[in-house]
Amino acid sequence: MGKDRTEQTPAPASSRPEIAEFIERVRALGPAAADGKRGRLIFALDATMSRQPTWDSACALQADMFREAANAGGLDIQLVYFRGLNECRASGWIAGSEKLATLMSRIDCRGGHTQIGKVLSHARQEYAKQRLQALVFVGDAMEEKIDDLCKLAGELGLLGVPVFMFQEGEDAVAETAYREIARLSRGAYCRFDTGAAHQLGELLRAVAAYAAGGMKALADLSARRSDGARKLLAQLRA
Repeated sequence: MGKDRTEQTPAPASSRPEIAEFIERVRALGPAAADGKRGRLIFALDATMSRQPTWDSACALQADMFREAANAGGLDIQLVYFRGLNECRASGWIAGSEKLATLMSRIDCRGGHTQIGKVLSHARQEYAKQRLQALVFVGDAMEEKIDDLCKLAGELGLLGVPVFMFQEGEDAVAETAYREIARLSRGAYCRFDTGAAHQLGELLRAVAAYAAGGMKALADLSARRSDGARKLLAQLRA
């Protein structure tokens, strides 16, 4: 970010209302694996220096997403990350967790500014090529013009691409922006810390299962005693 924030006050775990909101918003996702086609999800990360302490956790979460997607019938995920002052990169579309984990292991976090606008613009460009089911973003700050980000988020919302914004830490500026991006794109916002990583991981796995295989995939995941899947399945059946 503009300044490396290596010392941060731990954020409170995601509150129950935020988790409930997340689950409610995921209800809008239609099953991606239709007509034999695999679902597509962009997994975007802030790779600036302040994220270094939790980079390994991010790698573990994406691996869990892939495992559930594979069980459900398949989900292609594209890794997008930004770092430094003007570096924003996207991988190809990947169908296996090992390959994505290898790519992430090669990324080192570097000081710089946020480039969330580039991530949102990229998602819109990918949708123009082929339908995109969702965008998941994990970050801890926002240093751009919020109106510009809101415009891009609104465009994704009109296309039916929900953005799920997950905030590490408790930066107030970031929270305001992340909530607006989620609202305008018809996605959801959650804040998390290390203590909430397991709960966040379960919800991410539920999203991946639903995007890849719909209700049946969620039911199968719920049967394996996933709290996140059970909560989501209960909402979808309501």
